[in-house]
Amino acid sequence: MALEIIKNYFPSLTPKQVQQFEQLEPLYKDWNRKINVISRKDIDELYVRHVLHSLGIAKVQGFAPGSAVMDVGTGGGFPGIPLSILFPETEFYLVDAIAKKIKVVQEVVDTLGLKNVTAEQKRAEKVSAEFDFIVSRAVTSMPDFVKWVRNKIKKQSKHELKNGILYLKGGDLTQELALYQTATIYQLTDYFKEDFFETKKVVHLPLKYKG
Repeated sequence: MALEIIKNYFPSLTPKQVQQFEQLEPLYKDWNRKINVISRKDIDELYVRHVLHSLGIAKVQGFAPGSAVMDVGTGGGFPGIPLSILFPETEFYLVDAIAKKIKVVQEVVDTLGLKNVTAEQKRAEKVSAEFDFIVSRAVTSMPDFVKWVRNKIKKQSKHELKNGILYLKGGDLTQELALYQTATIYQLTDYFKEDFFETKKVVHLPLKYKG
């Protein structure tokens, strides 16, 4: 069963978390029939290509209770929803410019009873709040992404990694990250053995607070 993959990599899940992860597949399959938020081929690989991929961020940096994380261009709720299940005491703010995607996210959040998630149809540039980390799954190139979010980072850091961006990306990032000497690339093959992760990475880019 695909859910076993998640339990294998995250063995300390509570029964409630296991139940919430379990609900994801029927929920997304049902919503995908109404509103296509995940490609047809990916929906059958939901736990590896979406859930576990999202949780790759957690292997690089766990989130402290009381911290705040924004997921930009969340689409159907990735990486925000799997991370919010894993870190129930962290506040997650999921934004996407497309209303129908946020509708699906809200329905999933409500069904799972996730009290630590706010979902809103909004462009990242219009958000005025500040966060410990901003996460995303390859919605655009890093220079454009930085422009959207650079004024939204909290001053005080309470994690091992400095406050900033945690970005799920694939392929060769040499050119894209040439501007950013402080970026660190984490290979997801260091954490997960599935073939899907061969070219997948998490990029951490610290961003300074701009008051």
